[in-house]
Amino acid sequence: MNNKALFNYFVAVLFCFISQMSWSQNDTLVLKNNDKIIGEIKSMDRGVLTVKTSYSDSNFKITWVDIRSIRSEQTFLLNLSNGNRVNSSLNTKAGEENQVTLIENETEITIPLENIVFIKPIKDDFLSRITASISLGLNITKSNNLKQFSVSSNLSYTAYKWVLNGSYNSVRSNQDDVDETQRTDASVGFNYFMKNDWFYSAEANFLSNDEQKLSLRSTLKTGFGKYFIHTNKLYFGGGIGVGYNNEQFSDELNTQRNSMEAYANISLNMFDFNDFSMKTGLTFYPSLTETGRYRADYNLNLKYDLPLDFFIKLGLTYNYDSNPVEGASVSDYVFQSTFGWEFN
Repeated sequence: MNNKALFNYFVAVLFCFISQMSWSQNDTLVLKNNDKIIGEIKSMDRGVLTVKTSYSDSNFKITWVDIRSIRSEQTFLLNLSNGNRVNSSLNTKAGEENQVTLIENETEITIPLENIVFIKPIKDDFLSRITASISLGLNITKSNNLKQFSVSSNLSYTAYKWVLNGSYNSVRSNQDDVDETQRTDASVGFNYFMKNDWFYSAEANFLSNDEQKLSLRSTLKTGFGKYFIHTNKLYFGGGIGVGYNNEQFSDELNTQRNSMEAYANISLNMFDFNDFSMKTGLTFYPSLTETGRYRADYNLNLKYDLPLDFFIKLGLTYNYDSNPVEGASVSDYVFQSTFGWEFN
């Protein structure tokens, strides 16, 4: 065999190998309308499956309940509606439509597709485990030369048994003959998931606003929570725990406070409204060391998804303190309308 023939043979074998390897990496989906999609599953969260294909420049977004069967040899981190977390491939066997077979603890189990509420491919690279979003808002008026800028951002890292997340939100405005107004809140949280949708949580919250004369409120808290409802349509859960509260005020006395608090919260995340989603939560803090004092934090976010992972978001945050420092308001709220982009 001469060199040219040997080269041609080598190329043919290599091409067959690459083709077979590429084919073996394809994930296959069959929808309820009998459409078939072949590509790579990127994620499934809040009831929407994202699939990358070779024949489209943009990823496909498919409602999870519209899928009839699925086949993939990838290994995924799966969250089930009963709270279990499983590392497994996905395979719908012949004659078992709307079902999927998993391998859990070396045991083969078959469950309804609707019982899977979260999918994330398990990869070694750091970026594949990150979800992030940022949105910005800007208002400018000629009257009084008013300028207002707002930013809202979120970042999370998902592992097998735990999630680390953070957020940063800020609103700043200034106008002629008026002092600058600012409000900033941020958080860093850690959740460790256990059986039956129970989880341990630890979180640090930070708040600064002019209305309540807060230079900085730092709240460190820890406790336990549970998802009461955990489906492809909504998450509903709550938790209880204790926290330590440190406050610095910008009143005339530069007052400082330290206190212990209990807390109880509930949260609702709904996302089966086509391109709309809603997330809301309320946390109540009765003080353990200051008689008669209690606080409450409420938030509401409405989001409308646009093409190419862009979105429009409306947000409301409300903070209440039954015992503010002298001259400060008992409450503060901010309403944000922003345009942003999400990385997933």
